[in-house]
Amino acid sequence: MSESIHSDQPRGRRVPAGAAHRIRVPMPPPVGAAPLEIGDGDGMPGPIRLTSRSVTVGGEPWIPVMGEYHFARDLPHRWERELRKLASGGISVLATYVIWNTHEETEGDLRWDGPRDVRRFIELADAAGLKVMLRIGPWAHGESRNGGFPDWLQALPIRHRSDDPAYLAHVRRWFGAIAEQARGLFRSEENPGAPIIGIQVDNELYDDGPHLATLRRLAEEAGMRASLWTATGWGGAQLPAGRVLPVYAGYADGFWEESTTGWPGFGEMHFSFSTVRDDLTVGADLRDAPARAAEAAGDADPWPFVTCELGGGMAVAYHRRPLVEPDDVAALALTKLGSGSSWQGYYMYHGGAQAMGRLTTLQESQETGYPNDVPARDYDFGAPIGAAGGQRRHFHLLRQQHLMLRAFGGAIADAVVTVPEPAVGAPRWAVRSDGRRGFLFVNNHQPAIAVLPALDNVQFHVEFDDEAVTIPSAPAHLRSGAYAAWPLRQRLGGLEEVSATAQPITEFDGPGGPVVLLAATPGVAPEIRVHGAAGAAPASRALAADVSGASVRRDGADLVLHPDAPPGLGCEVRVGGTTFVILDGDGAASVWRGDIGGRDSVVLWRGGGWFDGGYCAVRGAEATAIGVFPPLRNEAPVVGEGGVFSRYAVPAGVAEQRIEVPAFPAAPVAPVRRGGPADRLSAPTTADFAAAASVDVHIPADALSAEAAVLSLDWIGDVIRLHIGDELIADQFWHGRALEVDLAPYADALRSAPLTLQAFAWNPATGVYVDPRVRPDAAEPILEVRSAVVRRVETVLLG
Repeated sequence: MSESIHSDQPRGRRVPAGAAHRIRVPMPPPVGAAPLEIGDGDGMPGPIRLTSRSVTVGGEPWIPVMGEYHFARDLPHRWERELRKLASGGISVLATYVIWNTHEETEGDLRWDGPRDVRRFIELADAAGLKVMLRIGPWAHGESRNGGFPDWLQALPIRHRSDDPAYLAHVRRWFGAIAEQARGLFRSEENPGAPIIGIQVDNELYDDGPHLATLRRLAEEAGMRASLWTATGWGGAQLPAGRVLPVYAGYADGFWEESTTGWPGFGEMHFSFSTVRDDLTVGADLRDAPARAAEAAGDADPWPFVTCELGGGMAVAYHRRPLVEPDDVAALALTKLGSGSSWQGYYMYHGGAQAMGRLTTLQESQETGYPNDVPARDYDFGAPIGAAGGQRRHFHLLRQQHLMLRAFGGAIADAVVTVPEPAVGAPRWAVRSDGRRGFLFVNNHQPAIAVLPALDNVQFHVEFDDEAVTIPSAPAHLRSGAYAAWPLRQRLGGLEEVSATAQPITEFDGPGGPVVLLAATPGVAPEIRVHGAAGAAPASRALAADVSGASVRRDGADLVLHPDAPPGLGCEVRVGGTTFVILDGDGAASVWRGDIGGRDSVVLWRGGGWFDGGYCAVRGAEATAIGVFPPLRNEAPVVGEGGVFSRYAVPAGVAEQRIEVPAFPAAPVAPVRRGGPADRLSAPTTADFAAAASVDVHIPADALSAEAAVLSLDWIGDVIRLHIGDELIADQFWHGRALEVDLAPYADALRSAPLTLQAFAWNPATGVYVDPRVRPDAAEPILEVRSAVVRRVETVLLG
């Protein structure tokens, strides 16, 4: 296998105009067992184990999809609904930190009440069908104060994060407390159906492998059991041989870079196909020494490539405020899959709010020795599911990928990556293959700050051991920003070998046989190649004669089909007994799959929603329709397009209610200070806010009478805080996105008190980094609220 060379302008040979981009896919070596002391024993039903390439369950390859959501950074009454959103987005494993300072701010006063109730959170995850990866620390980072250590522990004269007996005595007690809370929830031979299948020890510890082994031993002595034990492997981490599985990260941008940095140098590697797993820059701002080179962090590793922190967005710091877009997240995730990932893990998948301590705020700050000041409350992260519960565009884009993994992950998990040599003018692409079949991954997307140009005459020639596939059949135009995974000789529906220039989403038994949903690739004409269907055998002749909805061309022994209709619900191509429905981008992102009334169901819905016995659809401002297969039992369908899905009316909900916000009386700027070990710009303190501009906003009671009432505040400035009386409920460092906060939990308080906004103006002289696309082009300070609306979240349950 070859490694990608990461460059905006690929180095190497020049591809002649009109020539296909070529690659030879070798037959991979046999799959072996991973040399790790990890995995279930022979006495476990459906054992979870690790091979050299994938995770297996009961001997079958499985690509887990893991999403991070922190229980203590949300309100307990929201947990059940939000966990069902995770599961409905295709997440199969919930990852969550148990952050020490949230539970024991005062030594000896361990709290597991309210938002700290880890047991209830895990039980609700189990009820939603999620397995759990418990990240137990003791040190977590996660933009927490002292990395999650309580102040009293941080102040002790001991060697933290080491095998110092004085430190380990505290760790034993902490691990014992977690084990007691989660008793009976760890997967074991006695309880094989329990939700906790994995445990991560510490985080970003790069130079003490023996200590990580000690942490696993102490956790097991405390009663914690798991099929899988992990530790972060980035930064060239020194991990204990055999005792933990290394897990990796990949972000489109990073708040930990300097304010003078444009798009970080590490960004390109995460949008280029490569067998290199490690990004040495993640967590580098907290290391005392440069990361060592990762000698074995590539395809030579005899264990699967597992990710735990693919950026679902990005946090912001005061000095640096990245703007990560939905397609950045989705393209990065697909690129990691094409680079060999056999476990897709997102950080964050669900945003939240930093917990508030009784004694201090609990966020990372320069005050506690960190290089960065992050907001006291805001931990929205620009995640697929926002802190207020909104399901953003990348939630839908990622769900499309997760459905593909659910349906076709078995064909991807053990497939080996081949990356072609880079060439000038060539697209970024790779193939994952078993030597005979595969998936072709292509990515022509990078963040807007480093956009890739469109490419003409794109055609791929893949040589398998027994046959070559050229796709598309004629050179095509690849749009800037396009990314996709195309099947090569895959079993789709009832057909043995199919290649296509469209990405599989899912397949199911439809009204007249197998149905395969495909997503068209922007700018590339959909093409379906059925291998061997034009042969001389009677079965081939019969298949060739049984095609509808497409023009047919014979190419040797293959049939090449081009749909008669443009991508959409009406784009149905029938070959034999299999129906292909080729959807456009919005249609592909509208596909859901889950249980409705005890039946596996496929739903087409472009809004928010989740499965909960039926499908719970978030109503929009206008009446619309939802597509479902199989048909609902208790609903009358309306006329719709295509022959697979029944359509049902969904009534309109309450439209957004505009809120009057008085103009700020002035535009004061925050004091300009620097601090922390990196001498970076510092956020204004609570004392500074005595000089901030302030206005009171009155929220009408009828705007709050819903399960959720999301205030969206489109503003421009530097820093804003939202108070009800003395309670700080939200804040934000402005970075071009609206501040969203669910006001429903505060409805009672808002009936008797206003919502107070305190803010500082954007100061063009400070040098704070904001994405150039949204950075104000102004010489004077700016502070204004451009709009404020409350959206009442109303749902209808279809079942």
